[in-house]
Amino acid sequence: MELLLWRHAEAEDGVPDMGRKLTAKGEKQARRVALWLNDRLPGSARIVASPAMRTQQTARALIDLYERKFKIAPQLAPGTSVEEFLRTVDWPDARSTIVAVGHQPTLGLIASKLLSGIEQPWSIKKGALWWLSSRTEDGDSAATLVAMVHPGLL
Repeated sequence: MELLLWRHAEAEDGVPDMGRKLTAKGEKQARRVALWLNDRLPGSARIVASPAMRTQQTARALIDLYERKFKIAPQLAPGTSVEEFLRTVDWPDARSTIVAVGHQPTLGLIASKLLSGIEQPWSIKKGALWWLSSRTEDGDSAATLVAMVHPGLL
């Protein structure tokens, strides 16, 4: 399984939290990552996003450019647990590539758990994407880091 953890791009401050929109900088960040990602993403990839406006706008950067579809997953909302998130994306058993657009600190906790075995408060910058791949060896499942992309580097 390929799991791409994409943190929403820069969003405006304010309340309600779920209605916060991307800033102009955030829209550029999302577009840069979407351009990089589309050339590498299989056509069968599933894209899921938190119900927050900023995650949906981040996902739409990929959707609008390349006529892909995405699904809103309430289980990816801010504050979700690592276990709930991983159940939602069916890690490590999903047959398709999953792009999950979500929030900190959950994404950092997921990356740390999958890559080190321990939940730690790793930081994933706004707009950044971590591409993980699962592999099974001797019946044990493990994750490897395939790529990590930050919009400021693209």
